[in-house]
Amino acid sequence: MRQELQSLPKGLAEDVARNLVMVANLIDEDPEQAYAYSKIALRLASRVAAVREAAGFAAYATQKYSEALAEFRAARRMTGSVELWPVMADCERGLGRPERAMAMAGEPEVQKLDKAGQVEMRLVAAGARRDMGQIDAAIVTLQSPELASNSVQPWTARLRYAYADALLAAGREGEAREWFAKALEADKDGATDASDRLAELDGVEFVDADDEHDADDEHDAQDGDLNGATAVRDDEADEQDDLSDDVVDAQADDADDADTDTDTDADTGTDTEGDKSS
Repeated sequence: MRQELQSLPKGLAEDVARNLVMVANLIDEDPEQAYAYSKIALRLASRVAAVREAAGFAAYATQKYSEALAEFRAARRMTGSVELWPVMADCERGLGRPERAMAMAGEPEVQKLDKAGQVEMRLVAAGARRDMGQIDAAIVTLQSPELASNSVQPWTARLRYAYADALLAAGREGEAREWFAKALEADKDGATDASDRLAELDGVEFVDADDEHDADDEHDAQDGDLNGATAVRDDEADEQDDLSDDVVDAQADDADDADTDTDTDADTGTDTEGDKSS
């Protein structure tokens, strides 16, 4: 890629390189953002094969298969390389044309691929067979010396995983479990979810720690609401008791006032009668 960029003016080459670096850094974590950077690089240097290839992979990562295929074809025309043949075939699958992917799997270009490329082409062909509902044929397609080998290569985990998944789709659960386990043994980088598939087959359920935390928070919130409601009821009860006490006190005061008025009237009446007697 560096050699290709040297054909550009220095400042332009640096701008293109920065965008390509961002594509490489983001394509796994944020493919949409990687795609945006690839469009900038493409606008700056569309005649550079490395730029067309990067744009193709960014489009592929965002499932824009028609655009990806066009970019891969352009890059291949510029370089004459067959390296992109498997991913081009997979774009055909993405476009709903598995029969074209199968046709590409039988082309002479496949024989020019290195070992990794040939394994990748086998994976694509098996996927195309499954797209067409040919599960047994997909299983046969994946059966190869690379699958049977005990040595672990960069493609081993994915090849074993695809084989296990095809076996499971065919209802061969016991064999599928065996190959998911073999895929897990070879998957040092966590490229597959073989461990989850094994757990699923074994009936093991994992609880997300975040979900547990959320459940605890919700439980605490419910306890808080309950305690708050209890406190409100207690406060209301206290207020009711205070009100009742006030009523009782008021009634007692009224009774005392009534007694006082009666005593006063009685005293007044006695004096009046005394005056009349006189």
